[in-house]
Order: sequence, then structure tokens, then C-alpha cells
Amino acid sequence: MQLHAMWDEYPALSKDLQEVLQTIEKNIQIRDKHVEQNVKDLIHAGGKLLRPAFALLSAQAGPDFDKDRAVSIAAALEVLHMATLIHDDVVDDSPLRRGIPTIHSKYGRNYAVYTGDYLFCICFKILSAHASSVENIEFNSKNIEKILMGELDQMRTSYKMDVTVREYLTRISGKTAQLFALSCYSGASGSKASRMTVAKCYNIGHYLGMAFQIIDDVLDYTSTDAGLGKPVLNDMKQGIYSLPLIYAMKGHLAEFEPLLSQKLDMTDDASEQVLALISKYNGVEQAFKLANKYTNKALREIKKLPAGAYRDDMYRLTKSILDRDI
Repeated sequence: MQLHAMWDEYPALSKDLQEVLQTIEKNIQIRDKHVEQNVKDLIHAGGKLLRPAFALLSAQAGPDFDKDRAVSIAAALEVLHMATLIHDDVVDDSPLRRGIPTIHSKYGRNYAVYTGDYLFCICFKILSAHASSVENIEFNSKNIEKILMGELDQMRTSYKMDVTVREYLTRISGKTAQLFALSCYSGASGSKASRMTVAKCYNIGHYLGMAFQIIDDVLDYTSTDAGLGKPVLNDMKQGIYSLPLIYAMKGHLAEFEPLLSQKLDMTDDASEQVLALISKYNGVEQAFKLANKYTNKALREIKKLPAGAYRDDMYRLTKSILDRDI
């Protein structure tokens, strides 16, 4: 199984991530083999596997590290991520995900929705098998609830031109950062790390997820289809206004309103005008600056973890988040 080239620098972690993918494949059994194959294609379509990677690294922060258990937990969290992606694609009507056709574009919305639901069940099945207490199950459930609330917040604020930075941060905290936080938390708590270490890992995941999503949103305004594997500016046309646009619109809404009001019918010329305005008002630069602040917060927390090779890898991996093409 071919992993993203970034993992060549982490041979031990790369091997564990291969086991994560194998675990996911073993747990996915759908009667419709065409849909099953499409899900497996998504698994191998070049996703970076950052969430399971941080779960695996965080698991080494505790005294009771068990690789098989860590791999299973990491697999469950990647399955959860896949479920949210499939549902996202239905809501956004995206034709591509990671450069391949989405499930709903090939088989229809019903198939996609139920496939996403099925993956949620697989996630719960794996996590429940490794939960050390009812308290852990409750914690996992509450965090998954927060993830879904983030998705609902995104729908609630769609096409809202006066959306605030605070509303945006609340949305991505649930939609993206919560899963990173849950990944780090689950890894550390599964290996019986101290409460303080588990809390630090949770915070690391949160800060990391915030930075990751902001940069991902920046890429929507700076990347091409080939580089990103999904339609550029698709989020904006769907009414999902992210940080570069929100920063640029602040105090200049009158310039954006006639362009954004075109919604799904936005012309290429209007899109270019929006990009020009975002550049004029430094939306990308302001967003990237905030992403950098969150990344630095994560790096400071990582330095406070118990020493070890895992901590060095976590630090290096977190820094690499800012190396994506902006």
C-alpha cells in the first residue's frame, strides 16, 4: 500500500500507518462490492493520514504503549474522518475527492449517505472494543457530537456575508480541530498517560487542527484543481466563507456583495474579481498569520510532553504543516 511521500522521513511511523490501512480494509465489508471498492479507493487515494499518525505518536506518550491497540484506535479515527468526508461531499455536491470521483457522483446521494453512516458504525465498533471505561465511551461520543455540531454550524452560516472570525473559528474547532484533538487524546489515554499528558495531547491536537484547517482554506484560494484534487473556490460558491475571505470582507462588504450574491451561478470573471479583492485586502496573509499562531501553540505544548523519539517526530511533523504550498 503506497503512502504519501511525506512518510518516507518517518520509517517506523510509516510501517504503523500501513497497518492502520490494513485494519481499515479488514473492517470494511459492504455487500455492494462496487461501493466497497470505491471506499477502498478513497483509502488509497493519497490522503495524508495525519489524524491516525498523531494518534499513534500520542500513544507513545504513556507508559502502557501497545502497538496493536494504538493501530486499532488510529484506524477507527481515520474511518470517522472518511465518514465525514463522504457526507461533506454530498452536502457540497463535490464531484472529486483526492482526485477521484466521489461516491455520490458515481452511485448517487443515497448510497453515499448510507456509506458514510456505515463508516460511523465501524468507527464506534472499533473504538468500543478498545475503550477502557464507560467514561472513555462517553468522552468519545461527546467529541463526535462536537464534530457534527461543527458541520451544522457550517450549514447555519452558509452564504452569511457578515460571518465573523469568531463564528468561523467556532465552526472549524468542531468541524476539523475536534477530530485532531480526539486523535491525540485517544492515543495518549489508551496508553495510560497521566491526566496532564493526556490534556496536553488534546490541546496539541486542537491547535494543530485549527492551523491545518486555516491553511487548507487558504489553499482553496491559491491552488489549482491538479494541486488540490478538488474544485478551486467550490466552498465559496457553496456559501462556505472561510478566513481569507472573511478577513478581506471586513470593512469592504459592499465590494464583495454583488459578486458573492451570484452564489452557485458565480461566473469565472466574478471569481477572479473576488480573488483580486482578497489579494488587495491581504486576506491570505492575515489568515496564514493566524495559522502560524496556532501552530506555534501546538509546538510549545509538544515541548512539554515526556521526552522521547515520538516527541521529536511529533514536533517535526507539526512544523511541516506550514510547509504546504501557499
